[in-house]
Amino acid sequence: MAKAKEFTVTIADKPGALGKCFLALAERGVNILAFQSYVEAGESLARFMVDDTASAKAVLGGLRMIFEETDVAVVRLAHRPGQLGRAAARLGEKGINIDYSYCGMEPGSTLMLLVFGVDSLTKAVTALDELAAEAA
Repeated sequence: MAKAKEFTVTIADKPGALGKCFLALAERGVNILAFQSYVEAGESLARFMVDDTASAKAVLGGLRMIFEETDVAVVRLAHRPGQLGRAAARLGEKGINIDYSYCGMEPGSTLMLLVFGVDSLTKAVTALDELAAEAA
C-alpha cells in the first residue's frame, strides 16, 4: 500500500472532543490505523487513516464534523531503528518535500505504517514502493 486516504478533521479544542469522535468511529467498527492530533489557532486538528473510509465518512458526516479526505503516501516497514530515517531520506533523495508525517500499525501485523503528506504523491509512492521492496 503506497497510496492511501487520510482524514483531516477539525475538532473542538475542549476536553473529551477527540475521544467522542474516535469512540463514534469505533461504535461503527472503524479501526484507526494511524493518527496524529494537534492544536492550531484554537482548533484541534486530527489526521488519521482508517480501515473503512466509507463508514468513517458516514460517521463524521453524521456528527456534522468538518473534515477533508486527502491522498497520502504510505509504506509498511519493519519496526526497527533507522526505518523512518531511511524512508525520509529516500524521499529527500528524490527531491520530494515532506509536509508532515506520522505512524501507526495495522492490526495483526508487526510492520509499522509510515504516513507522509508530500508535495509529489506519485514520485513519493514510487520511491516508497522501491524502499519497501528493498527491505523485504
